[in-house]
Amino acid sequence: MTDVSSAVGPTVVQRWRAVKWVVLGIIVIAAASTLTTVLTSPTPGGPMEPGSTSPDGARALLSLLRGQGVDVVEAGSIADVENAARPDTLLVLAETQHLSDDGLLRLAEVPGDRLLVDPVARTRTELAPGIRVALSSTLGGNPDCDMPEANRAGEAQFGVSSTYEAKGDTALTRCYGGAVVRYSEGGHIVTVVGSADFMTNAGLLEEGNAALAMNLAGTRPRLIWYAPQEYAADSHGGSSLVELIPDRAKWVVGQLCVALILVALWRIRRVGPLVAEDLPVVVRASETVEGRGRLYRSRRARDRAAEALRTAALHRMMPRLGLGPNAESTAVVQAVSQRIGGDPNAVGHLLFGPPPETDADLVTLANQLDDIERQVALS
Repeated sequence: MTDVSSAVGPTVVQRWRAVKWVVLGIIVIAAASTLTTVLTSPTPGGPMEPGSTSPDGARALLSLLRGQGVDVVEAGSIADVENAARPDTLLVLAETQHLSDDGLLRLAEVPGDRLLVDPVARTRTELAPGIRVALSSTLGGNPDCDMPEANRAGEAQFGVSSTYEAKGDTALTRCYGGAVVRYSEGGHIVTVVGSADFMTNAGLLEEGNAALAMNLAGTRPRLIWYAPQEYAADSHGGSSLVELIPDRAKWVVGQLCVALILVALWRIRRVGPLVAEDLPVVVRASETVEGRGRLYRSRRARDRAAEALRTAALHRMMPRLGLGPNAESTAVVQAVSQRIGGDPNAVGHLLFGPPPETDADLVTLANQLDDIERQVALS
């Protein structure tokens, strides 16, 4: 007698040998597709964020600068800026609305040059006190100045950009109508641009923007890029949002959470057992007919009601007339007329005529259909 396990075993092994390469191929393809998707998928982020590939990110500019040999440091905090700063570095500050007063004071002590990108008033007061916002604005154009970085780039497009002018007796270099300014103060070369659009991933595609952005950000061999995306206090004397909440408020929130849990448990205990119901529910035919009739009447659907009456009458008369369900209307009218001895035109009008115009006409049609059906049944 043949052993069942020995008969089944080779079959399973043979099947596995036949499909194992297909399974392995599918696994390899899926892994390769997943890896490709992960490596090539865009990296979202905030405005001027160094790793963001979104239109308003700055990854493209930083990649170009690294390709030119610039040592780019992506700072995530003011402490990172302080640790990486040297006299030969350029600090690029963007999204300065998220900087605190204490943070600005610390950044003012950082060595090296500065490039401020569309700074807010507090940032200008602390890090660029020699300039002020002018009354005009610009969209770009020719540099029209003696700044080498701007002249090498030529014409640029800023979008809607703020412009700046000198405050007091500051020796200020103004380019592009004041959208790019530069002056020296306290051993720092301070450059301020009134718009961040020309430095973003999407803005670099405009004429001259990539060259201007690279020239301004690549003036030093080491670049520190700091663009905070949210307001956060630093470890030096700062407090987090949770720490600023009073202790009494925390107790109130905790008590409310406990009360909510107790109410939920109380309501759960009040839920009774499920109610069993016999199915299907039996509904009288007269109720169904009355309900459908009221629905037709509420919607003034006399055409649908008349069609339903005619279809039902024909369905009941067809077997008595010896006709199939797909008989032509002329054949039906001829058979009914011969059976009851009526006028074919009148019979055709009743069975296949236009819908009634009033409710009274609909009632008359129903009575006439009943009369024809009764005559056919008695003939």
